[in-house]
Amino acid sequence: MRKVLVFLCALGLGAVAHAGDASLFDPVASVVMGPRCINCHQADAPRQKDWGVIHAQQVVRGADGHGSAALRCQACHQATNSADGRVPGVKDWHLAPRSMTWQGLDKTAVCLQMRDPARNGNRRTPHEVVEHMRTDPLVLWAWQPGSNRTTPALSHDDFVKALVAWADAGLPCPGTP
Repeated sequence: MRKVLVFLCALGLGAVAHAGDASLFDPVASVVMGPRCINCHQADAPRQKDWGVIHAQQVVRGADGHGSAALRCQACHQATNSADGRVPGVKDWHLAPRSMTWQGLDKTAVCLQMRDPARNGNRRTPHEVVEHMRTDPLVLWAWQPGSNRTTPALSHDDFVKALVAWADAGLPCPGTP
């Protein structure tokens, strides 16, 4: 019952969320810790599939997060998914910046990283974090991944509602003051 109430509050469908309520991060975590996000928030090499297998063709991060000099991400990943959907695509396909690596982090650590401008792409306000998740083409791709890939646990609209609720509460994280 508590999970349902938390979820409804996060979506703005229930009682007004309380500032500092770390459970507001739960629906956000259900998306950002899923394979569509985690697979590219890796330190040295992207992952593939829902179970996070290391990318085929021995793809690595490279100096700029766009692959090695010999094998750039755009060699395979075009501006859209391939016609059969097997090769995912969006303009400027790349790994998340190294400072935004979530590989091996638990929910609390991912939460703390998302609210830290030094580790979240220099997003200084909670609503800059929301805006990134609302509009970034790489984020939006997660809801249209093609082929038989799973989509995130929430619709994009519900995800944004959960993000706004979390942001409005001051980005509280589990187990932190």
